[in-house]
Amino acid sequence: MLYLVPTPIGNLEDITLRALRILRETDLILAEDTRTTGRLLAHYEIDTPQRSFHAHNEHAVLNSLLAQLQSGARIALVSDAGTPGISDPGFLLVRACREAGLPVECLPGPTALIPALVCSGLPADRFYFEGFLPHKKGRQTRLKYLAELPCTFILYESPHRLQRCLQELAEHCGGDRQACVCRELSKLHEEHRSGNLTELQAHFSAKPAKGEIVVVVGGKRE
Repeated sequence: MLYLVPTPIGNLEDITLRALRILRETDLILAEDTRTTGRLLAHYEIDTPQRSFHAHNEHAVLNSLLAQLQSGARIALVSDAGTPGISDPGFLLVRACREAGLPVECLPGPTALIPALVCSGLPADRFYFEGFLPHKKGRQTRLKYLAELPCTFILYESPHRLQRCLQELAEHCGGDRQACVCRELSKLHEEHRSGNLTELQAHFSAKPAKGEIVVVVGGKRE
């Protein structure tokens, strides 16, 4: 059995009792960064062995992991924060397990996009999740596509690229498009800054953001 186990995006209390049980009972934990996951495991006194599993080695270790699963091993996959597979490694292993007829179970739990969407005050009945924009090739194409969406859309962004992101969103969507920048969700310095894209660009130009960032943008009005 492969278990996909969401881990807290900030506050260590945001983990389910079931997730803790699975992490204790499995034979191996695949971690994006074993140091990050190690702090979580130490906090809850879990001593299950870890193995690195990330974007740079997932192809190389895939066959050996499938062999372990086929021999009866119970393996948990976690990312540094949130739900594996959502802008984090996981898809390749899950697909391989499905193709091999191996069972996969995903536990419900933390992911940054839902709290950001709900707290933004923007319509949440329909939404589109883009994740991280391409840094170069295809970036303008994606921005043009997003600007035409009639529903709220959500981006993940890094602090040092936020100002550029807001500027490009304003250029494609119009500076008066409503948006919300959510920062450090569930952590001590959590912040939700709402306004139109021009206002948000000015704010974060004067006060550069730090930490993990989610950008929620209202859809195009008819």
